[in-house]
Amino acid sequence: MRSRVNACILAACTLRRFRRDRKGSVAIQFAMLGIPFLMMMFAIIETALMFFATQVLESATQDSARLIMTGQAQLGAMSASQFKADLCGRLAGLFDCTGGVDVEVTSYPSFASINPTNPLNNGVYTPPTGYSPGSAGQIVVVRTFYQWPVFVTGLGYNAGNINGSKRLLGAVAAFRNEPGPF
Repeated sequence: MRSRVNACILAACTLRRFRRDRKGSVAIQFAMLGIPFLMMMFAIIETALMFFATQVLESATQDSARLIMTGQAQLGAMSASQFKADLCGRLAGLFDCTGGVDVEVTSYPSFASINPTNPLNNGVYTPPTGYSPGSAGQIVVVRTFYQWPVFVTGLGYNAGNINGSKRLLGAVAAFRNEPGPF
């Protein structure tokens, strides 16, 4: 009986000492708050990187589209693959150009006749195709797309809009070709 009382007293004393001891409280607080904080920071960094990549894609699309607008692509008989290679040369290493960047160049007789299709349907991406740089005075729409991989998908945050944890980034340039001999 006496050993049982000693065990209860020992347990009570140990419990009191445990409640008063604050040596591990920082580690426990970090374990509870550190992981969600780090995931939130990674989500912010990933979102900023997606915005930056979208801006790079937009700038490269505008610069490459200028080749069509000025007639350099038509006079040089630039093919779709050559145009895509020029675009990829402007993408600064952020993108996997060989299999990831999709380019569509379409010409129209007027701005009112532009009716592009949405390449995204319920999380399924259908890459647009076509290369028609048009002639002098025609309206041309250059669209570029890239499937950006998304890594931070926890804590209720998922920036992906394509099946397989990817985000579709896109850029568009719409313009009238300059008048000229092409």
